[in-house]
Amino acid sequence: MTIVLEEGARALGLAPSARQIEQLEAYGALILKWNKVYNLTALRDEASVRTHHLLDSLAAVGPLNRQRPGAARLLDVGAGAGLPGVVIAILRPDVEVSCLDAVAKKTAFVQQAAGELKLPNLRGVHARVESLQGGYEVISSRAFASLADFVAGSNHLLAKDGIWMAMKGKVPSDEIAALPQSVDVFHVEQLAVPGLDAERCIVWARKSAE
Repeated sequence: MTIVLEEGARALGLAPSARQIEQLEAYGALILKWNKVYNLTALRDEASVRTHHLLDSLAAVGPLNRQRPGAARLLDVGAGAGLPGVVIAILRPDVEVSCLDAVAKKTAFVQQAAGELKLPNLRGVHARVESLQGGYEVISSRAFASLADFVAGSNHLLAKDGIWMAMKGKVPSDEIAALPQSVDVFHVEQLAVPGLDAERCIVWARKSAE
């Protein structure tokens, strides 16, 4: 698993340390272990978790590095088992990552992962996005909801000059067209995930200038 994961990360333009590769592997193993009891994800084998979860989430790290190279607070909405939030926390120790989910067992898993992987910049938050308070420079989601619902639910949490990072499959042209004028989609970034033969993109958005 080490070589494939490391090769995949390097193909994405990343240079993870040996420690970060270890953490990614341990996280993948944790997902499979908890999955037997808690049904965190539909994927049940190591190879699928590696490509569809770990490498898929790693594909967002390079783009995030370019958009937000410095320290930031990131809220991962509908994070489930912590994707991409946990992967971002591993690769970006300067980013405070909060993985939000309305399902308690999933946020408990993220808390467990934070402890086992020794990630002080990671926490699981059990709540609905509408009820949360605070401010975040980056708000992310991965296959969570329509863009309109994602933006409407988290609008009050986006810090001044903050950005939304929505991970999608095919470019969601209809969803982009349905966004209100108060939202500015400033970049749609195509992703190529090593080992995954599927379309992937990130829709980057921010609040429109007043």
